[in-house]
Amino acid sequence: MSYRETIDVVKQSAALCLVRLYRSAPDMSPGGEWTSRIIHLLNDQHMGVVTAAASLIESLVKKNPEEYKGCVSLAISRLSRVVTASYTDLQDYTYYFVPAPWLSVKLLRLLQNYPPPEDAGVRGRLNECLETILNKAQEPPKSKKVQHSNAKNAVLFEAISLIIHMDSEPGLLVRACNQLGQFLSHRETNLRYLALESMCILATSEFSHDAVKKHQDTVINALKTERDVSVRQRAVDLLYAMCGKTNSEEIVGEMLSYLETADYSIREEMVLKVAILAEKYASDYTWYVDVILNLIRIAGDYVSEEVWYRVIQIVINREDVQGYAAKTVFEALQAPACHENMVKVAGYILGEFGNLIAGDQRSSPSIQFQLLHSKYHLCAVPTRALLLTTYVKFINLFPEIKQEIQQVLKQDSNIRSSDAELQQRTVEYLQLSQVASNDVLATVLEEMPPFPERESSILAILKKKKPGMTETITAPVKSGETKASLANYMGDNNTTLLDFTASPPPVGSTSNTNVLLDIFAEPAVNGSSTPATGPGGVVVSNEEGLKKLVCKHNGVVFENDLLQIGIKCEYKQNLGRIAVFYGNKTNFQFTCFMPMITCPGDLSSSKLCSSL
Repeated sequence: MSYRETIDVVKQSAALCLVRLYRSAPDMSPGGEWTSRIIHLLNDQHMGVVTAAASLIESLVKKNPEEYKGCVSLAISRLSRVVTASYTDLQDYTYYFVPAPWLSVKLLRLLQNYPPPEDAGVRGRLNECLETILNKAQEPPKSKKVQHSNAKNAVLFEAISLIIHMDSEPGLLVRACNQLGQFLSHRETNLRYLALESMCILATSEFSHDAVKKHQDTVINALKTERDVSVRQRAVDLLYAMCGKTNSEEIVGEMLSYLETADYSIREEMVLKVAILAEKYASDYTWYVDVILNLIRIAGDYVSEEVWYRVIQIVINREDVQGYAAKTVFEALQAPACHENMVKVAGYILGEFGNLIAGDQRSSPSIQFQLLHSKYHLCAVPTRALLLTTYVKFINLFPEIKQEIQQVLKQDSNIRSSDAELQQRTVEYLQLSQVASNDVLATVLEEMPPFPERESSILAILKKKKPGMTETITAPVKSGETKASLANYMGDNNTTLLDFTASPPPVGSTSNTNVLLDIFAEPAVNGSSTPATGPGGVVVSNEEGLKKLVCKHNGVVFENDLLQIGIKCEYKQNLGRIAVFYGNKTNFQFTCFMPMITCPGDLSSSKLCSSL
């Protein structure tokens, strides 16, 4: 080995060593005169030195982007030399006919830490590099080996990521979209997944949004025929991202159709997305009502309370859809199998607007009441509480069935119910119907006022699942006004009747009945508005993972960037064993790792095995 080669190997090793040191102690990053020296390693003649330097600079840039911004022009210059080189020019660093793919990927990733270059010459050279990479993707493969296509596609996808990051070159964005569109039908599952994922981001760019829409039929076909659930999930994400005013009804229809057979793991998120799209692009709110009721019919168990709250809020705020909504929910109640969420929506809407369809003999007041009450004993306590409110609303809307309703309220199953919530509502509503004059009754049971506008709670939930989302939808939320006159009339400021148009429990009750009062607030934990945390502030809840353990004997109960905790269970007759496993997700060995497992009662003596 020559002296020059020895120096190159030393520089390469030094750069790699610095990378490891920096990752171990980020506060000890080199600066000052070393900045320029490190950046200029990108100009080195030895490709090994350049590759190591690219790794080092990329690590340093994440903490000090301004200090290392001089690397941009040098990185583009080096990238240009690599992508325009033939595989014979860089023979020692060519992998299956692809010149220096690892270096190309590192340089493209490094450039994604900075905005597009301001210098026209540098920017033009970068665009030429990206165009060259896109052109090479169209060339016939030089080898049938999978390694060739993997190396070639690795560079291509990183180039597309840079194009998306820059978001300033319409021509490149459209070309990238078209290239990804070709991968949607590729036989490789990973390529289909990556293409869908990248197109989701392209759909958010004004330059490429229309180009993405051209692949709508292919994406819908992938949703129907794809065997891999993760790819189907990405197809749903892309349909959501490409949806607009012109194609919203078609996309929502396809998603509703797929929802009937969709994997259980993605149904909840699909319901949220369909609900958001239906509201966002609804030009006719009768269509919106139909969509939400179809959601409840198809996937009622996955329709969160925020979704059915939302349809009620919109119906209350739009007079033009109130009669249609009442007619539609009345018809939905007549189905042999009616989901409980449908009963909730029907109970609320008929209690407010049942009078709008009462003129039809097929939906007379008595029939509305009997149809609702036929579902009463099949529902949980919160739904029964809501239906009791509907019944007392009916007394005001339809005086002719007052005695019929009072007979139901007087039944032992209600007035002597073992549930305090149902008993209190029954007693209060019955007393109200017997004592209050018609004027007082009409005032207390008046129609709900419109909701003030506010961000949609459905969108807020989806943002938690998908933190990158930025769409906004204004949502009406009920004001905090109460019927103080009724409280005084009843002589009890803590009575349920303070706000009985929703379904809240009385003050002090432990009922789980939810309220329309403010569905956007974070759930409290132990009386606090902050989530429960473990030592060091690490959030320890994993509700989704815990739910899966209801049907499975093993799974992950906690996971973050450092640690994964899972359990495996085994049961035989009256015996059970639970093993707790700890997975190290870092590149370093844990030291002084001491898990503590607390078990209630007699389980404290059980033998639990743990492994790291």
